[in-house]
Amino acid sequence: MTDQFTARKRSVIMQAIRGKDTKPEHAVRSLVHRLGYRYRLHVRKLPGTPDLVFPSRRKVIFVHGCFWHRHHCRKGRSTPKTRARFWKEKLESNKGRDVKHRRKLRRLGWGVLTVWECQTASKKTDRLSERIRRFLNSIP
Repeated sequence: MTDQFTARKRSVIMQAIRGKDTKPEHAVRSLVHRLGYRYRLHVRKLPGTPDLVFPSRRKVIFVHGCFWHRHHCRKGRSTPKTRARFWKEKLESNKGRDVKHRRKLRRLGWGVLTVWECQTASKKTDRLSERIRRFLNSIP
């Protein structure tokens, strides 16, 4: 199947996709702040450049998009029909890289929590809030 957009239009669409400061990330930041925790953003010295870093607790939170990081929800299971093989390889590579970064962080003594885009929906914030609170208060 060929792409429905021109190469130029596809390029513009792909450039608009954010890697950080996304809506799900903002939702998690807001939630964490309301819980009374303070954090640093995107610490590049740590493997995977975690979205939220809690240095004194040695904890990090990644906020992953379901599609890009292959969550098991509806959004994470979809694969584009155009250039399917490329996308399968790309998305599986993302997933493998995530595993590698989590392992490195744990070996360095950091606690790691992954929050998925679908978990940031407004009707799920109570559950997410409790999950984050338990994670941040646990002893590594």
